[in-house]
Amino acid sequence: MQGHHAILIKNRDEARRFLEDIGVDRAGYAYMEPKAVFHCIKLKNIPCRSANIIKQEMLSKGGEAAVKRDALSSVGHTDVLLMGTLKHYRLLIKKLKAQPFGLKQLAEEIEEILEGLEPREFTMELNGGKTLDFGKRTIIMGILNVTPDSFSDGGKYIDPKAAVERALQMKEEGADIIDIGGASSRPNSVMASEEEELQRVIPVLKELVKEDLIISIDTFRARVARECLELGAHIINDIGRFQLDPGLLPVLVEYNAPVIIMHNRMQMRQGEPYEDLISDIVLEFKESIQQAEEAGLSRNKIIIDPGIGFGKTVEENRIIVKRLWEFKSLGRPILLGASRKSFIGKTLNLEVHERLEGSLAVAVMGIMNGADILRVHDVKETKRAALMTDAVVRENG
Repeated sequence: MQGHHAILIKNRDEARRFLEDIGVDRAGYAYMEPKAVFHCIKLKNIPCRSANIIKQEMLSKGGEAAVKRDALSSVGHTDVLLMGTLKHYRLLIKKLKAQPFGLKQLAEEIEEILEGLEPREFTMELNGGKTLDFGKRTIIMGILNVTPDSFSDGGKYIDPKAAVERALQMKEEGADIIDIGGASSRPNSVMASEEEELQRVIPVLKELVKEDLIISIDTFRARVARECLELGAHIINDIGRFQLDPGLLPVLVEYNAPVIIMHNRMQMRQGEPYEDLISDIVLEFKESIQQAEEAGLSRNKIIIDPGIGFGKTVEENRIIVKRLWEFKSLGRPILLGASRKSFIGKTLNLEVHERLEGSLAVAVMGIMNGADILRVHDVKETKRAALMTDAVVRENG
């Protein structure tokens, strides 16, 4: 009797480790690694004529492609589910790049998706000269709401002195970033005016820039962003992904400042149903990334946040956590902001002050599914959970 078992290989690094463990000749790595990694990729709304070419080419390379049953008529459109190893995709991409009907561009998109799924370490340059390292461990962002009406800690840190003390406490507890918010965007809230937001945020920011901290400003407003970046804030956290204030993106370009763009169907497109939850969110992110690049802000300055709670049902929020890894298709760092949110309370039937364990469970699942940054209220506890999860996820075995 032997210990035969199935294994899960997510990327080329893991494939190489298994090959090394077996003792495979190194000369064979380049041939075997692409065969060991299997991915499914969903293509949306492809003309049937093109879908049939894709299916034929993928099958000829040894992979598989699923289309709707009447796609052979070449009339209309269909989604396509591609199934294959990296080797199959490499051969498919090469072939599609020589095809008409827009398939060259589609091949390039498939190539970008596959590249985004591979782990990588990189350093992001922030406003003010600081840098942030991605890929080495999970980054913890501590929430600092200087508002009277935030859903969890409204009113606790409205006094600037209390806010500064809380920020320094979160730093001691392990926060890498402090995210200052001066206008609550919780459901059913009345958004503070621009003047109110500035009056709340600026006094706290002026004190915290004196400390060794990375500071994010949670705002969608161009004027607030400009004044905060000028004072030394490092990142802008935009719940509107450039749509709530058209003046924000030019400010980010001017300062070459990193931005977190959050998917949001609460302040925007409210009540609009999802046809395909993950695909719809990915599409809206792509639109914003393209908008940024056309304005002159590199995609390397963009972090994505799928917007837990912002226009999603309890079930949809759980699906996003479960399938978070799929957003890596965009090749951008992922922020998960689920701390204490109502979908946790409704799942566990708990009030906001009782949601620590649920928040930690979601944080751990988030890391396992590809989150790079966790935006949290409970820094000390989340930091410990993240360190343990990172140790498991990054273990060489």
